[in-house]
Amino acid sequence: MFLEEIIRKSLEEDIGSGDITTNYLDLEPMTTTAYMIAKADGVLAGIDVAKAVFRMLDKDLKITLYRKDGDTVKPQDEILKVEGNPASILQAERTALNFIQRLSGIATQTRAMVDKISSTKARLLDTRKTTPLLRNLEKYAVRVGGGLNHRNGLYDMIMLKENHLRAAGGIKKAIDEIRKKNATYKIEVEVTNLDELAEAVAAKVDRVMLDNMSLKDIRAAVKAYKKDVEIEVSGGITEENILAYAKTGVHYISSGALTHSYKSLDISLLFKE
Repeated sequence: MFLEEIIRKSLEEDIGSGDITTNYLDLEPMTTTAYMIAKADGVLAGIDVAKAVFRMLDKDLKITLYRKDGDTVKPQDEILKVEGNPASILQAERTALNFIQRLSGIATQTRAMVDKISSTKARLLDTRKTTPLLRNLEKYAVRVGGGLNHRNGLYDMIMLKENHLRAAGGIKKAIDEIRKKNATYKIEVEVTNLDELAEAVAAKVDRVMLDNMSLKDIRAAVKAYKKDVEIEVSGGITEENILAYAKTGVHYISSGALTHSYKSLDISLLFKE
């Protein structure tokens, strides 16, 4: 239901009161064939979403899938074929491409970073830094790329960040207050130095996030506390430096870049001549 609503609103946004270019061409309602083709190396995600876009606009369009989510592609690989009314294909084209290009970009970025740390036990997490209303799709693309979802929103895990701690009066006060009311949700605390880390561990939280800490301090944290608490690192994580963080022995590495700084995968839709 969520996906249907997103697709419907996306088509309405693009088509508005009508596709004047296509309408003015007065195209014959004959059967036309178009192919969605990769123009760069990457990992696909969102093929079923693209298919749903075409089918929502015109249920008579015939879609043939040549790839599935998670497949790697290279330039000129055919992803899917769509057959039917050319006006329908033209009106759905951009919306379908917008979804699959962006989701494939996230999956591609995620796969690249997961591959970088495959020799370690660290797992890659996403964040809440997602496009409003598209979080479920973007987090799905992270999973396709081999990453893990952190928390889906503010409702499924307690995470005390810097501003929470300041508002509550410190780590211990915040955790004590949370424990008065919470018996089921995991508790994670963001810390910025080893003193804050020691205080959080002493409070017996489930996970600590080492935010923008140096590799030296991260190694010290792992050595002292890895057996006592789950350790996550975050802040400034890139494809170039992620292996160095993974080699410290942390359990998790989270990166907002997966969903806010990816490059959309270049994909085109071309009519068969």
